Amino acid sequence: MITALENRYRGIGLPDLQPMPGADARAVAALLAQCPAHAPTPLVDCPELAAKAGVARLTIKDERARMGLGSFKALGAAYAIAREAAAVGGDLRQALTGRTYVTASAGNHGMSVAAGARIFGASAVVYLSHAVPEGFARRLEGMGAQVVRAGADYEASMQAASDAAEANGWTLLSDGSWPGYVDLPFRVMEGYRQLAAEIAAQISAVGRDVPSHVLLQAGVGGLAAAAAAQLRLAWGDAPQMIVVEPEVAPALIESIRAGHVVDTEGPDSSMGRLDCKTPSMLALADLARDADRFVTISEAEAAAGAAAVADAGLASTPSGAAGVAALLAGLEGIGPQSHVLCILSEGPEDA
Repeated sequence: MITALENRYRGIGLPDLQPMPGADARAVAALLAQCPAHAPTPLVDCPELAAKAGVARLTIKDERARMGLGSFKALGAAYAIAREAAAVGGDLRQALTGRTYVTASAGNHGMSVAAGARIFGASAVVYLSHAVPEGFARRLEGMGAQVVRAGADYEASMQAASDAAEANGWTLLSDGSWPGYVDLPFRVMEGYRQLAAEIAAQISAVGRDVPSHVLLQAGVGGLAAAAAAQLRLAWGDAPQMIVVEPEVAPALIESIRAGHVVDTEGPDSSMGRLDCKTPSMLALADLARDADRFVTISEAEAAAGAAAVADAGLASTPSGAAGVAALLAGLEGIGPQSHVLCILSEGPEDA
């Protein structure tokens, strides 16, 4: 059952945690323009799902084929690594030879780290908790990454990655942030802004109305924060921005409730890529300013959402379809006149 919390910090942000300035989607686009694998992902109308949800229009940004990596995460870590390679200059294919990037991942972020490292001559080590499906481990190894299993959950694997970075002199490249660790996560989130910049351009190009509601699924919150910030720049206060989390991993909603970063607890979620018990500090700062509402969904609601998008020919996972799942579960204030935007953030795990 959906739990909702209105954001009392909307428009002002948290008093002790303000967004970092300087993110620039144009810089992301300029760098991505040099990548042969880059192309905008499709924005599609889904009348069948709209009718099922009882709304006028449902528009979905389909990230399942992003740069051949299967999720929006391709825009994040790989972009952060590319920036570092460009700063070195010379032959970019060897610009980062001798560097090792280490991270923890629930799957897709690790793929982006592995891809970026391989392109620019670096090595990648990816820590996975024991809850991450073996299929992700095989895909990471196929991209040349060293995979290490550590911990029962994402937070434990991140601690192991952080310890390894310090012990070995490696570069930690997380998509989460915390006090004293913000620079690379900031660039990861900046990369995600490309997705939202594409959405705004695609909607403008076909003369569609600006959506009335935007549903943004969140784990540590990087995608939701980056998309909300960029879409606020494009569309102002018009859309309602709604953040969707698993009810067993309510890191952002509870942090907004408390007014600061909090750690949460709960069992494993089928929404594996969203199963993060502690939010990114940077993401929380942005979402406190830009999001209107935070909601959580149940495991059953997530499964129903994944089944619905599959029936509509858009196979994904409970994580990838979480925004659609929240819509289908029923959200107060969304009705027959609403135009809803959701992000299908990843393809199926067996793709």
